[in-house]
Order: sequence, then C-alpha cells, then structure tokens
Amino acid sequence: MNEQHKSLGEAYNETTYPLIGHSRRNVEVLLEAFQPVDGSQAGDMYGNGAVIEDFQKFMADELGKESAVFFPSGTMAQQIALRIWCDEAELKRVAYHPLCHLEIHEEDGLKELHQIETILLAGEDRLITLEDVQNLNSDIACLLLELPQREIGGQLPDYAELEAISAYCRSQGIKLHLDGARLFEITPYYQRTAAEICSLFDSVYVSFYKGIGGIAGAILAGDNDFLAKSKVWKRRHGGDLVSLYPYIISSEYYYKQRIEKMGRYYEEAKELAAMFNQCHAVVTKPIVPVSNMFHVYFQLGKNQLEPILMDIYNTTGIGFISYLKEASEDHCQSEVHIGERYGKTPMEAIQEAFRVLNEKLLEAVQP
Repeated sequence: MNEQHKSLGEAYNETTYPLIGHSRRNVEVLLEAFQPVDGSQAGDMYGNGAVIEDFQKFMADELGKESAVFFPSGTMAQQIALRIWCDEAELKRVAYHPLCHLEIHEEDGLKELHQIETILLAGEDRLITLEDVQNLNSDIACLLLELPQREIGGQLPDYAELEAISAYCRSQGIKLHLDGARLFEITPYYQRTAAEICSLFDSVYVSFYKGIGGIAGAILAGDNDFLAKSKVWKRRHGGDLVSLYPYIISSEYYYKQRIEKMGRYYEEAKELAAMFNQCHAVVTKPIVPVSNMFHVYFQLGKNQLEPILMDIYNTTGIGFISYLKEASEDHCQSEVHIGERYGKTPMEAIQEAFRVLNEKLLEAVQP
C-alpha cells in the first residue's frame, strides 16, 4: 500500500511490536481457544447444555452471586438488567454517568426499546460521588456505576466511596447495577477479589472480549429470581441463539489463561503511562493508571501528529496507538489498554521509540 494513503491503524497493525491489547482480533483467537477441545463435546442449545450451564455456574461462583446467565452482548445484558429493576420497582427511571455506554453508544436502546427515563449524574469529566446520589431530585429504580469509567480514562472512585454509595442505595431501596465490562482489570488496584467488589451490587455485567480477550459475550449475574427474569428477556431480545458455544468456550479459555495476569497488566500500564508522561506535550489520564487502561492526550493536532507516529512505527517497529481522536485543532487523544503484547516487546525497543517520539514532539511544538 502507498505509504501516503495508509491509515494510522494500518501502519500500527504492520508494526513488529504493537503495544496495545492481546493480539489481532482474527480467526487465530478462536482456533487457539478450540485447540484443547474434544470435537465430540456437545454444544449448548437455546440456553441449555453442560457447556453453557457449567460456565454460568463457574462465573456465578467467581462473582459471588447466586446465578449467572451468558449473553451474546453486554448491550443486551445491561438493558435487560435495568428493565427488570424498573419493573420490580414499578418505576421506569434510572441514573448513570453522562458518558455511560448506554447513553452514548447504544442508539438510545434503553429509551426506545424499554421507555426508561434516564438521569445523568455528575459532570462528564468526573466520577459519580455519594453526594451526587444523595442529591437526586427524583426517585429512581436503579443506579448504574461503571468501574472503571472508561470514557474519562478508566478512573475509579476510592473503595470507601464505593462502599458508601452501596450502603446508601440499599438504605433507600435503590438497586445498584455494576457495568463491570472491565471488572477483572480493577481488582489489582482495589486489592479486592471480583466477588468482594460484586458484593456491593445487586446485579453485575462483565465482558469477555475486553480485558479477557475472548471472541464476544458477557455474563449477567445476580440472585436466582433476577436471572430467571433475565432469561425471559434474553429470549425477547433475540439473544437466545440456538448455540453460543463458540463464545462460551473462548471466554472460558481466555479467562483461565489471563485472569491471574491482571496484576501484571496493571503494573505494565503504569510503566507505559510513565513513559508517555516523560514526553514533551503528552499527558495521560489518569497520570497514574488505576487499571490496565488509560487515555493519552497530545498537545498537537491529529493531522500533525499522525505522520509523526507513522514515521516512528516504520523506523522503530513499535506501535504506540492505533487511532487518534481529534479533541480540537491542536489537541488529540487516544486510548491505551495493556494485554499480552506489551510484555512480549523488548524494553530497549520501547524506550528507543519513546526517545524518538519525544525528540519529534519537541521539534513539532517549538515556535
């Protein structure tokens, strides 16, 4: 491909050492997960069968909940969770962060499909606090908290604040739902197990394609009555596929491969963020990550920075980020999350690439 017409993402994918995530999302991910599987193993059918039932029981135990149901997507699982809590309370109103996934990435599915009213808590640039919840002017059936809050760099509240919000919600009869798409990635920072964190919530969603790196799929966990209702809504949403075993098998395989590595990914994210922060005109958010992810901000326009990065990718073989999002004419940003790739990259090569990046940024921003 002509270098002049290559995108940043294409240049990133062609580097010897792309730093983000576990691997390319290609068919090899599925092939690896199926390698140890006996070909005669029975699949699931419409939510029944050992392959799905055993995994649901396993994840319920891991999350410290009575039951769990496997869903093809977190979007489906979370809309259903909020619908159930609203029906129980006979109140179709919930609260969540202004940059919640349901608010900005789901085409208003919660509102259009379920006619649920939403209250946006906190500002776009900060976390929901206990005070925000206490100052609600309307009754709500459920409060959704996302841990970590992805769209503001993966920030987390102090654990004591989380416990206080949970206690307050229970005292007020407000159900508390966890958007735990990246739940496993926050356990090193909190120094708590997934089950301990989940004990603060009435219902929990976790993803198997983000930090775990599976193909797709999600678990919704809670008490038995809640999950029985979720199965009905899963059928109504068209989520009761005849078989989900490709997603389940890959989820279980990569969960067992990577769950014990979350602490390593977290330490590596802090290490990588520190290298970004040592560069001129670059800052991460948070400055010190609280999970394996963070955002990186450049005091340079996207059109100016892209060719610089592509040149570094070509000369060093190191890929920092796969995309840039324009924040303004002279600022842009991206997201970083650490998986298997970073630890397999020679540190001297990473350090050299950052040395070149700093040098080129100094040249680019000098008046």
